[in-house]
Amino acid sequence: MKTPSAAAVDALAQTVDVALIEALTSTLVETPSVNPGGTEAAAAAVLADACRTAGFAVSLTEAAPDRPNVLASMTAAGSGPGLLLLGHSDVVPAGPDWTGDPFVVRRDGDLLIGRGTTDMKGGLAAAVAAMSALSRAGEFGIALSGPVHLLATVDEEEHGTGVRRFVAEPPPLEFLGAIVAEPTSLQVVRGCRGASYLDIEITGRAAHSGRPSDGRSAIEAAAAVIDLIMTDQAAMAAQSDPLLGFGTWNVGVIDGGQGISVVAPNCYLGVDRRLMPGESIEVIAQDLGDAISGAGIDTDGITVTLRPTMEMPGFATDEDHPLVRAVTAAVTDSGASTSVGGWTAACDGGFISRDLGVPTVVMGPGDINGQAHQPDESVSLTELATAARAYVRAAVSMLG
Repeated sequence: MKTPSAAAVDALAQTVDVALIEALTSTLVETPSVNPGGTEAAAAAVLADACRTAGFAVSLTEAAPDRPNVLASMTAAGSGPGLLLLGHSDVVPAGPDWTGDPFVVRRDGDLLIGRGTTDMKGGLAAAVAAMSALSRAGEFGIALSGPVHLLATVDEEEHGTGVRRFVAEPPPLEFLGAIVAEPTSLQVVRGCRGASYLDIEITGRAAHSGRPSDGRSAIEAAAAVIDLIMTDQAAMAAQSDPLLGFGTWNVGVIDGGQGISVVAPNCYLGVDRRLMPGESIEVIAQDLGDAISGAGIDTDGITVTLRPTMEMPGFATDEDHPLVRAVTAAVTDSGASTSVGGWTAACDGGFISRDLGVPTVVMGPGDINGQAHQPDESVSLTELATAARAYVRAAVSMLG
């Protein structure tokens, strides 16, 4: 296959329809898909309609009732392995302190303001615009060896129901790589830590506080468990990874006791454990349980039950992988500065990397820390357009 000329790729990237990006971002934001508290069905329908209008093949698969994943495929290409663009259709609740309706998009200069503009309905719109431009590749003498697909999952913000369904029953498609359009300020993220939740239930024995030795305090046992967690935290910090740092523990919730004058018969710990690539919360829970037993905490009337409730795997793609190089060059050639590094956040890309074995990076418009999940969430329209052009260039690099 002949390598496309730089001039042809430039011309194709410039066909990205910025008006389409703005309009689709606005329509998606104004079709609320709050998680928890609602469904993604209406927003998924908007996205599916936009993809059909652009000429893509579209399928919807319910990951849960009224919660459909959207898979759109740009078919004007060869039959080889394709490139996957990945995003999600749900958004977090609006919360307080907005200066306007969170679900009515306002324009402030170059900024689009509304819940989900950054995380990540703007990224979805940029992906659709990029695929629409790529469908015209033949007009510029560019032949693509495989198609470009867009997967928009449900429930990314909570339990990953959508991506779990996708990897459990994947369609018969091959991917040379995946680009997650999450907000990275156009930086190229080649690795992410994962995330997991662990419920720890501790049961003791109640007694009058005047004779605490008659009972077994679940709260005291919980404090001993927390000591073990913090000891493990220190050990991980001493072996920090240059890309992703180290796994972290956070005890986010403690709830226990019956009354001030009663030895606590129960205590609950809600724990967050950030995962390094290759780590599993099931194995971590087993190791913690062994440590609890080894320390003698779950004896003489104390029982400790550990139950993992959520896991999003981490991943790392080699710095020299063609996908990393292609996306980095694509951002630079689209006029933005970028760097290659890791991310402390977690995303659906970990499932695509771990379960499907697809090389994965994250690169998208907006600021995960400064804009996402904030009052008056916003994204730059210029950055949305730059991201779309970068997706075009990256696709041509991988498939052209």
